[in-house]
Amino acid sequence: QVQLVESGGGSVQVGGSLKLTCVASGVASKLYAVSWYRQTPGGQRIQVARMDRSGRTEYLDSVKGRFTVSKDSARPMVYLKMSSLNLEDTAVYFCSLDGSSWGGSTYWGRGTQVTVTS
Repeated sequence: QVQLVESGGGSVQVGGSLKLTCVASGVASKLYAVSWYRQTPGGQRIQVARMDRSGRTEYLDSVKGRFTVSKDSARPMVYLKMSSLNLEDTAVYFCSLDGSSWGGSTYWGRGTQVTVTS
């Protein structure tokens, strides 16, 4: 059974930093592109960061230079380091493993809340 579990969310003041972690089990995570998404109440789930299987990254324009996606080379873990957080970063953050490029499935975690306060 595939399971993705996010952690590291919480409440932080404007300008602060957080590091989210996603632990994957039941799947060979290195075969997948990894993405972080976020969603606000009533809003769409949008991709904020992605790393493909070759290690290339892409970011939502509003988080470029502030967020960094990375993978653990030895363990099935994915990270999202977030700095210079602002109020607009408040959302539930989800990690995803995407196998669509080779016909595989896409898996989602249940999310972790990030709240930025003034």
